[in-house]
Order: sequence, then structure tokens, then C-alpha cells
Amino acid sequence: MTGQLIQQTREDIEGMIARDELILPTLPEIALKVRDIAEDENASIQDMARALTKDPALSARLLRVTNSPMVRTMVPITDVTTAISRLGIDFTSNLVVGIAMEQMFQATNDAIDRRMRACWSHATEIAASAQVLARHFTKLPPDQALLAGLVHQIGTLPLLSYAEQSGSLIHGGPSLDHAIAELHQELGQKVLQSWDFPPELIAVTTDYLNFERERDEPDLIDLIQVATLQSYAGTNHPLANTDTSQVGAFVRLGLAADTETLELDDIATEQSETQAALSSGF
Repeated sequence: MTGQLIQQTREDIEGMIARDELILPTLPEIALKVRDIAEDENASIQDMARALTKDPALSARLLRVTNSPMVRTMVPITDVTTAISRLGIDFTSNLVVGIAMEQMFQATNDAIDRRMRACWSHATEIAASAQVLARHFTKLPPDQALLAGLVHQIGTLPLLSYAEQSGSLIHGGPSLDHAIAELHQELGQKVLQSWDFPPELIAVTTDYLNFERERDEPDLIDLIQVATLQSYAGTNHPLANTDTSQVGAFVRLGLAADTETLELDDIATEQSETQAALSSGF
């Protein structure tokens, strides 16, 4: 796909969005409700529990994650109120927003549906890795790391919706792949801005492939960069050829560039079980 075709695709998508012919993905109502409760300083754990129990499927997912290695409860948690008490309101909000997103990764066209499901699977892999890295190698909140991983490629969704509606990219696999590679970051920024996400999470979508960035302390982008590069190690993906010795994120996390962090038994188990907890198997 040439630069001219990429620009044409960009203009087509922008025009369809402006004409309301292509709607940017919106957060599920329950996610918006939970986020509003978390932002209300007068809200209580009971308020959030009442909202969540109206969605039994999401409540079950929340309990599943709460009982996973990500939270490390000594005694199994069997009710939503206790889960929120254990996690805290902010952690619960980020977690619910993240796992509620899964329902957006579906399409009626079989080819696009497969891509959306693969995209969600990859997002859960990166999210699980990022939260493990946050927990073991930084002081960054693991719940924010998890959410950052789930949204880092959210711009792929409007591109896949465009492909499904227009039909112009569905049958040309490489063309669709190239369009996603070129455009998903700027579209991800638009999506997260429309969701009123904080700047540090929006920056994840725009900068997670900027391996030359410099800063003093580790941040969410560093976590996503390391998780991403490790996920592609040993594959034929172009990012597998990245010279990780030149990626500052590894240094800021205190990792050697050639460290296979997630191959350590305990951490690998935590990562895989967290990813499994995030996936409903839909």
C-alpha cells in the first residue's frame, strides 16, 4: 500500500467519521457508569457494587480476575462488594473499563471478526505482561499498566470497522495490515480522547512504538514497549528485529536488553494466568 493510498484511506475514514457514517467505538454503558462512580468523591463501594451486579456476566469476570494471581488473594473472593473492597474503587474502575471493552472486538464479517478477536487476544497478552512488569519492576500502578495494555492498539478498531463497511481492504490482507500499521496510532488517539482518557494513557497509543524516547523515570509507555518487544521475540514480526540494547525502556525498568523476563517460571505463570482471566473465551 503506497503512501498515496494510505492518505486516501486516512481521508476516507476522517470523512466517514465527520458524516457519522463511521462511528468511533464507544465504551459500554456499564464501563461509563463505573468510571463515573469512581470519579465521584461521595460515591461508596456499595454504589459501585450495585452498578456492577446489574451486569452478571461482567461481575463474574471481575471475580475471576480478582481471584487470579494479579491480585493474589489469600482467601477466594465470592462477591462483588468484597472484590471492590479488596481492589479499591480506582483499581476496580480501571479493571472494569478494560474487561468491558472485549465486547467491542466483534464483527459480522468473518474475516474482520477473526482480526478483531486476534487483536483482543494480543491486547490481553500485552496487558498481562505490562501489569506483571509494573508489579515486579516499578512502582507504577498495575491496574493502569493493565488498562494501558488493553488500549494501546485501540485505533485498530475503527480501521477494522472501516474495512468491514467499505469492503475495500478486507480482501487485501497486506493492504489492511499496512493501513493498520500506519494509521492505528493516530486513530487510537482520537478514540481515547473521545473517551476522556487521561493524557498518560493517550500517550501510550501515540508513543508506544517510539523506541528512541528519553526520560528519567519509567512510565506506562516503557511497560508497553518492553511487553510488546518481548511478545514478538523469536517471531517473524518486523519488531522482532528491533535492537533492544538501544531501547531505553529496558534500562528504566532495570532490565538487561536481552533479558527474557517473562520466561522466569513464577512470572510467566502469573502472566499467563492473568491473560486467561482477562479473556472470556468468546
